[in-house]
Amino acid sequence: MNFTRTLSATLLALATSTSALAANLTIPMSFEYLALDGKEIDTNKFTHKSDLDLSNGSHKIAIRYHDMIEDEFSDSQSFIKSAPFIVTIIVDGDHEYFLKPADGEFVKRPKSFAKDPQVIISRQDNGKVDYTITQTDFEEGSFLGGLFGSNKGDDIDALAASATSSNVAPAAVNTATATTAAVTSTAVVASTPVTQTATASATTSAVTDKAATHPEQMLQYWWLQADEQTRKEFMSWAIKQL
Repeated sequence: MNFTRTLSATLLALATSTSALAANLTIPMSFEYLALDGKEIDTNKFTHKSDLDLSNGSHKIAIRYHDMIEDEFSDSQSFIKSAPFIVTIIVDGDHEYFLKPADGEFVKRPKSFAKDPQVIISRQDNGKVDYTITQTDFEEGSFLGGLFGSNKGDDIDALAASATSSNVAPAAVNTATATTAAVTSTAVVASTPVTQTATASATTSAVTDKAATHPEQMLQYWWLQADEQTRKEFMSWAIKQL
């Protein structure tokens, strides 16, 4: 009797576990997850999170393009980032989903792509995928803005979490539905920006605390992360402090 109960409980646990992790979405190295269904996705800056487990039902995922490119005027490299885009996808089974640039496996023109990231989502079994892509105009506050008190943007993770929350339904947002079929894949991307507001005080505090703990390492790290414009701003500020 006890054995029967134990076996039943084990099978129930396995069934529950299987249903909870019904599908997986994979993104390329040049993309990063920001939020899922109103919650920020905790990622490591030094490792890439390419897979995201999804249960059955509708999900909102904030993703952005983030890559390193060769500088046009020097031998150095710099990072380029897009504004986040929101993927709303309906999962209807244990499927493997893949996100990729709309024009091929790799981004051919990084700077142009970062201004308007166009992506498509397909399924491993070539089945139908119901999803929408919504572009945003969220701007990320630079490291300097948080460290030195000039607010140049909001906390991008908080904005992404807010935009993917099921409780948020902006009235002035237009999205276009994209469906992938067995033979062809087509995606229409909405160009209407999503506008959200959020305070940057939490970001400013967190960045300041990290910089106070390891100031030299943090400056070196963020220098490598910063784009050309941010580096120029930093140099201008640093010279004035001498």
